[in-house]
Amino acid sequence: MNRLDRPVKTSTETEAILGSTRQGEPLWAMAFDADGRGLSVPATEVTADLDAFGGGFLWLHYDLDAADLTGLAGEGKFGPIRLATAVFAHDEHQRVTVEADHVGGVLADIARPGAKPAPAGRLHFVMGPRSLVSGRRGPAESPDATRAAVEGGDTVASPTLLLETLVGHAVSAMATTGQGLSDTLDGIEDHILDGRPRDDRRRLGPVRRNAVRLHRQITGLAAVFHRLEADGATDDVHGPAVAAAARLAQRLDALDRDMTLQAERARLLQEEVSERVAEATNRQLYVLSVLSALFLPPTFLTGLFGMNVKGLPLGDDPHGFLVVCGLSLASAVLAFAVIRLLGIRPPRA
Repeated sequence: MNRLDRPVKTSTETEAILGSTRQGEPLWAMAFDADGRGLSVPATEVTADLDAFGGGFLWLHYDLDAADLTGLAGEGKFGPIRLATAVFAHDEHQRVTVEADHVGGVLADIARPGAKPAPAGRLHFVMGPRSLVSGRRGPAESPDATRAAVEGGDTVASPTLLLETLVGHAVSAMATTGQGLSDTLDGIEDHILDGRPRDDRRRLGPVRRNAVRLHRQITGLAAVFHRLEADGATDDVHGPAVAAAARLAQRLDALDRDMTLQAERARLLQEEVSERVAEATNRQLYVLSVLSALFLPPTFLTGLFGMNVKGLPLGDDPHGFLVVCGLSLASAVLAFAVIRLLGIRPPRA
């Protein structure tokens, strides 16, 4: 029998976990019965005997900004001291660690709208045979979505499946975010192909930045589960946990390919917009250069005949003004003819 599914011999682990509610109040506590049905239990009313819920398991979720779990982890309330202490520390680096019959780690999550993305985008967890203790800094998608799903009637048969559900909601939120980026890129691409770049270069910057950030999150999350899957050859990793890791890793790999494509699309569109802007600038510079060349000879002539010195030609000629105007026009035409003879053409659109 796998250790994740073994029966509880004593209530020592449960009692230790539930005793933590006296020192650090969780955001919620949910007890799951043998059929996987979850029941929200007020932290002050949680009992130490999980058998009252049909021998199921317990989920405690903390706000790590409000509750300092260092002391509780150091007392062994959440499992192996070294594992729990490292997991609930301030280090946000994605990782997974296996110690005895517990799995702990830090996983990427999606911050809810209005939350600061960096601290809110992590889920800390310690999973034991009969419990899952999780926490986050700032509002995140997966814990609230999972709780709502359980309260809506979804069943979760084990801590491993609960962790998979949590990560699954995070992956779904990432996929939704990626789809939004893809839709934005589609609109920008249509404007570019229609020859109406507008302010698309400014819009592409945030899209590419978000795509690259999401790609980094997904890559790190996939690496965590690939590592857990690879460690399945050891005796310390639970079979169901390895199977869940394999499923999540496969899903994350597919999502990572999509995000890599979106980031590459954004880069190529940025390059195309830059080329279009450069072409428009070159056309404008060509027009200015031609105008400068056309007006240079007339400017020289008007400056020459405008000198206030004696001996200027046509000074006493009653038709001198018309003659100078004709010379100026002829010089402009001659300059234009020289430009055409030299083969100077406007840049192609």
